[in-house]
Amino acid sequence: MEMKEVEFHGGSLNGFLMCAIDIVLWIAMVASFVCGVIAADAGRPFVWYFVVGVLLLIAAIICCCGFSMLEPNQAKVMTFFGRYVGTFRKTGFYWLNPFMGVKNVSLRARNLNAEPIKVNDKMGNPILIGLVVVWRLKDTYKAIFDIDTDVSTGNQAGNSSTARMNKFERFVAVQSDSALRQVASMYAYDNSDSGSDEITLRDGSDEINQELTIKLNERLDMAGLEVLEARINYLAYAPEIAAVMLRRQQAAAIITAREKIVDGAVSMVKMALDKLSSEEIVDLDDEKKAAMVSNLLVVLCADEPAQPVINSGTLNH
Repeated sequence: MEMKEVEFHGGSLNGFLMCAIDIVLWIAMVASFVCGVIAADAGRPFVWYFVVGVLLLIAAIICCCGFSMLEPNQAKVMTFFGRYVGTFRKTGFYWLNPFMGVKNVSLRARNLNAEPIKVNDKMGNPILIGLVVVWRLKDTYKAIFDIDTDVSTGNQAGNSSTARMNKFERFVAVQSDSALRQVASMYAYDNSDSGSDEITLRDGSDEINQELTIKLNERLDMAGLEVLEARINYLAYAPEIAAVMLRRQQAAAIITAREKIVDGAVSMVKMALDKLSSEEIVDLDDEKKAAMVSNLLVVLCADEPAQPVINSGTLNH
């Protein structure tokens, strides 16, 4: 039978009330010992005064060990001689059974900024990719008892919420590395080679981040942890191919720019010929039109400024 997180409904009392009771116990203990000393000096029976005083001392010490304060989004996993009895989540100042074992955990959201790792994308290109994960503890039973988070080097260290959360953070880091490698290998860095509309790591951020969140939640569910958000925060080609890929991107950009320049030049040449013909400025035969088109395209598509040449001849009609 799979165990799940349950609320702790055991003995818990108001901390201020128990503080007052504890003070009364200490006062009664002192009074009992004083009465015993007075009775001994007076020759009256005094043993019972000291017995009651010892019992009051034990009760006062036990009461002192049960005080606990809990802030919002924190919890205490309670065990009784090794048996899980529930998770205490009530915020405030309380007195809990001091014979209960207590493991403190934080339910607050945390960030993990993973260092970029080298992986191969779908096309086999080595890339550097990093991510940021926002996560929190969801199921205290799984987090404490289903994965190894033993931080005990002493009673105080064993109950340290910070040390235990650091263990969880290392667990999230390892699983994030594995999930990131899996997701990165499913997509290409970009689609400049294939020219398809396939989702890529570079321009499919929303879909990639959603896929990362799903994969991480599948892996961390066994530990009672939940990923609220996972997103890629670093993406680049690996250094060994970065220079080659940069030249490829530059070549692609030049080709795209040339296509726009040629498209615009053809439109401008057509507009010029139509304007000359419609306004009957000059009558050009096919040979003259071809020469004009050639000259205009050279001027409009050239990288260098055109050098004008004045034609002093005449046109033959």
